[in-house]
Amino acid sequence: MTRILGLGDNTIDTYVDAGVQYPGGNAVNVAAMAAKLGAFTAYLGCVGDDDGGKLLCAALAAEGVDISRVRTRTGANARAFIGHVDGDRQFISSIPGVRADYRWEDADFTYMGGFDHVHTSIYSELEDVLPRLAASTPSLSLDGSNRWTVEYLQRVLPHVRFAFLSASELTEREALGLATQCLAFGPQAVVLTRGGDGALGMDADGTIIQPALPTTVVDTLGAGDGFISGFLTCMLSGGTLKEAMTQGASFAAEVCRWQGGFGHGAPWVGDAQAARAAASR
Repeated sequence: MTRILGLGDNTIDTYVDAGVQYPGGNAVNVAAMAAKLGAFTAYLGCVGDDDGGKLLCAALAAEGVDISRVRTRTGANARAFIGHVDGDRQFISSIPGVRADYRWEDADFTYMGGFDHVHTSIYSELEDVLPRLAASTPSLSLDGSNRWTVEYLQRVLPHVRFAFLSASELTEREALGLATQCLAFGPQAVVLTRGGDGALGMDADGTIIQPALPTTVVDTLGAGDGFISGFLTCMLSGGTLKEAMTQGASFAAEVCRWQGGFGHGAPWVGDAQAARAAASR
């Protein structure tokens, strides 16, 4: 059984208009989703000692994710506030909470080395320890989301095996150029997710253009993480790039059929107007 560790970021995705909150964050979602796909997974990161942190840990445990190395810190859990206008999801604001209060120990890196693969993201703020992470683990991937810059990629990609980027604003030609540039920085494979336009994967043997698959869309939150989870579980089991792209697209389509990144919604009783007002200040 493939062993995958989700490392770093987490958040509570808070749907302010619906009054519902969901556990999420890239590293958390990948751990939970890869578990759904049959991998042994764990999550290592920092959660708050508030209701958000408790919700996140309970949801991961319910999905069979090992949370034995999670750190509970005094303070608020990371949280993202999300609104909806005419059915479209809109990001309002976020608070980082205690998410990056890692305080690494040598034992943590030894623990990471016990996994077949470690996945993290730009939101985890681990750039300074990325070289040590790469040296401690057999295989490492990073999601640059839509916050990447070329300068950032040039810094981090030499340390990773698989790179994932959100590139929905790019044309196919621009995406091909970016993937070629990223591959030259050192990873084994680069994947650009492009929303409704599908995804593009590239390795030394060529390029795969993967269309988005038909699905019934309930909520697109976490679809990109679903793609990553499907891709990783396939590649780490010996699949080809083409097979991994297909499995990524298939599971992303499945994720779109439920609410939240991996479900486990709970009531949120905060003030939607206050959340919007705070974002405008």
